[in-house]
Amino acid sequence: MKKHHSIIILGLLFAFLGSPLRSSGQARYLGGDISLLTKYEEHGAKYLTADGQPIDDMLAFFKSQGWNSMRVRLFVDPSKAPEDDKGEGVCQDLDYVVKLGKRIKEAGLKLMLDFHYSDTWTDPSQHTTPSAWNSSDPAVLEQMLYDYTVASLNTLKAAGAEPDFIQPGNEITYGMLWPTGHCYPDGSDCDGGTFANFARYLKAGIRGCRETCPAAKIVIQAELSTWQNVASFFTTLSGYSVDYDVIGLSYYPQFHGPLATLEGIISNFESAYPSKSIQIVEAGYFHKWYPGDAPYNTTSTWPATDEGQRKFTADLIEMLNRHKAVDGFYWWFPEANEFGLDWATNRVTDNWYNASLWDNETGRALPALKELKRFLNGEPDGIRQTENEKAVVKTTAIYDLQGRKLNSQPTTFRKGIYICAGRKFVV
Repeated sequence: MKKHHSIIILGLLFAFLGSPLRSSGQARYLGGDISLLTKYEEHGAKYLTADGQPIDDMLAFFKSQGWNSMRVRLFVDPSKAPEDDKGEGVCQDLDYVVKLGKRIKEAGLKLMLDFHYSDTWTDPSQHTTPSAWNSSDPAVLEQMLYDYTVASLNTLKAAGAEPDFIQPGNEITYGMLWPTGHCYPDGSDCDGGTFANFARYLKAGIRGCRETCPAAKIVIQAELSTWQNVASFFTTLSGYSVDYDVIGLSYYPQFHGPLATLEGIISNFESAYPSKSIQIVEAGYFHKWYPGDAPYNTTSTWPATDEGQRKFTADLIEMLNRHKAVDGFYWWFPEANEFGLDWATNRVTDNWYNASLWDNETGRALPALKELKRFLNGEPDGIRQTENEKAVVKTTAIYDLQGRKLNSQPTTFRKGIYICAGRKFVV
């Protein structure tokens, strides 16, 4: 559900019109991939608000910040992952995800489930077939993937953790279940794999999702290596009649370049796929220790500081809010926080992550967290809308955006944006 924020609105207007102001009706989803939250809590990480107050319930706190949806990854058997990957946070088996997913749903939040279809990380550089799926026969692998999808979702449903969004694969621009499902975005075969194999695996996963959780939206996630690759990928998917609802994108400036690149992709997708919504399912930026080996250095625009991270967030949200098709935004790994841990003996990961929304050294929430709320407004200038809340002001002076004072009688109102007591409101 969309979170709404109250605006200053003239009480007399409601008395005459008889109904509250309305938004566009499009639900918007704000949240983060909090897949390691359980581990940080178990290890004793101390989370504080921006002004240093302890946070007792992280999900309740996220909800108080306007977040309404959370993303959680699922590995087939993370105990088989390489040790280095475990040190980066690979631990989310089905039992782990059931418990965290149940907490998320009980908190009144939406749940996005991210199937990795591997024992470890999947991304454009790796999509290792799960060790237990010991076959090179595409027909066998297709059935294994379908069965696993259905069994996992049934387990989640039985526990009260039915997902609202499902990703059948993580960053699948180059296929999945390598080597047989390895391919290029334009449909070409790669290293013994074929796009045809990949498409049958993907469609098997989607079929399992549709049959088991028919209300869930299917998200196809690609990463922005280049515009040509992303465009080719979704064009090729169309040729295979792949059934999905949401175009999911990853955006990290250090890997993908300036905001103009992302906006160009979004604009093209809005034209090419008008029936699809678009969500940024992974994004983030460093508040310190910008990686020296990053392909793009954006610190001249957004320094690797608390303020630089906040400015990145503000600029990104302002751009996203110009595009009506964009209805979801998820921060990657917002919960990373080493404060309160004995890192030498009780750490959660092998390296600090300095692009979260908490400061590892102080435990305090960073300014970017507050900035994220602007995404829910859906307006480029942060104009707030409401469906359920009313606030009354004493003044009756109302102006249009050209500064002209209106007659105080509500009958003069038409749909538009007006100013009262220095605040904008929407009719």
